[in-house]
Amino acid sequence: MREWVGLAVLALPALLVSIDLSVMILALPHIGADLGADSAQQLWIIDIYGFMLAGFLITMGTLGDRIGRRKLLLIGGSVFVIASIMAAFSRSAEMLIVARALLGIAGATVSPSTLALISNMFRSHKQRSLAIGIWLTCSMGGMALGPVVGGIMLGHFWWGSVFLLGVPVMLLLLITGPLLLPEYRHPESGLLDLASVALSLGSLLPVIYGLKEIAKYGLQMMPALLILAGIVLGTVFVSRQRRLTSPLLDLRLFASPGFSAALGGMFGITLTGATMLFIAQYLQFVQGLSPLQAGLYMLPGVIASMAGMLLSPLIARRIRPALLIGTGLLVSTAGCFLLTQVGVESGLTFLVLGYICFNIGAAPLPSLSSDLVIGSAPPEKAGSAASMLQTSGEFAFALGIAVFGSIGTVVYRNQVANSIPADLPASAVQASRDSLAGATAIAKGLSEQVGKALLTGAREAFTGGMHAVAAASGAIMLAIIVLVVMWLRHIRPIGETTPNQADSIPEAIPSAANES
Repeated sequence: MREWVGLAVLALPALLVSIDLSVMILALPHIGADLGADSAQQLWIIDIYGFMLAGFLITMGTLGDRIGRRKLLLIGGSVFVIASIMAAFSRSAEMLIVARALLGIAGATVSPSTLALISNMFRSHKQRSLAIGIWLTCSMGGMALGPVVGGIMLGHFWWGSVFLLGVPVMLLLLITGPLLLPEYRHPESGLLDLASVALSLGSLLPVIYGLKEIAKYGLQMMPALLILAGIVLGTVFVSRQRRLTSPLLDLRLFASPGFSAALGGMFGITLTGATMLFIAQYLQFVQGLSPLQAGLYMLPGVIASMAGMLLSPLIARRIRPALLIGTGLLVSTAGCFLLTQVGVESGLTFLVLGYICFNIGAAPLPSLSSDLVIGSAPPEKAGSAASMLQTSGEFAFALGIAVFGSIGTVVYRNQVANSIPADLPASAVQASRDSLAGATAIAKGLSEQVGKALLTGAREAFTGGMHAVAAASGAIMLAIIVLVVMWLRHIRPIGETTPNQADSIPEAIPSAANES
């Protein structure tokens, strides 16, 4: 019973971190007005959290294996509390950017530490898979609750209140963690290789930043050079890890077919996450809904995803994971087809049903793959494996936004060209071609008839771009089905597998935190 209470303590920070990722979108206009943040500062307020989170995941995952996973989680929780208060009462945009950076670094301790601790707390394969499913459900729940909770908070309190949501949750973790969570560290781990830490940051941050810039502004020289520099440093990083006896990232984990297939499948499915952004924009810019209303229309799909993640480990006790994941992705592919049938005037039935199918069908993959990744790693490498899973997801999401954003933009620009009035100024033509939001702003300054024609054409062009993105997502899902069937077909239903090292985790080794 103690371990399930401990799971609740671990799930709450996961809920918090995901809320913190999504709630900022609603708070940003209030922050910009109050702090006088310019457009560049507002972008950094949003992006710096994700940059630091992605950049430090590998370092924090391995650090937890070495100094103690519970110890690192509690340190990260303490920093999260301090940075949250700092963000809530920021007096300048620069102060808020620094606070968000600290929140990202602290957040990087949460996911790998909690997943690794779950592997220590639940030695039974059945229990561990269910526990990971519950943890992922809470993480997805945070993404769904973020806009709703943020809208309520901003309707009654000042913008800083959204940062204080996490303070009581983290304080609960700090109080109960030492009592409910076991400690684990690898007794023979070497010192942390600082050169590897620098190389990991130098490879991840430029690539993610470059991809985000390309997604926003198209292919330009500087973002492309940053990506190239990150790839070069990444090559040096991988080469160094192969030579070290105690590497920051143990590449030997990829020797396991289950580990590689689960990580590859997760990378692919996270790429398609950019579809969610097109759906959100469709609801707001094509259908004219508020961010809160758009969030409520997307809520059934998110609830379906949460239910799928929670039920998948239970269903996988009766049928093979490969069959469950493959069947689920076929449902997701059907959801992508429904999304291609959504029109400007078609109503929201196809969109809501398509998004439900898209999410519930994709749910078994992250739920079961997370267990495969953690379960395939030796106990002393669980934190490192969890960090690879999370880092892969961050990188795939950034890449997906860049690639799918480019696909949607190309389709939009090709289709909207015929709707732009010939006598518009060059700046207005460019704004209309850049995005639906730009066309909407330009249409307001035109005559009713001309503005309506431009807006109708722009909305149809954006919807065409969303169709292309949905079709590309469906194609990726079909490719993942092939990968999963080929590489995971040997894995039997959960509980029927032969006990291995990951299913019989040794007792936690006392750390300095326990000895003091």
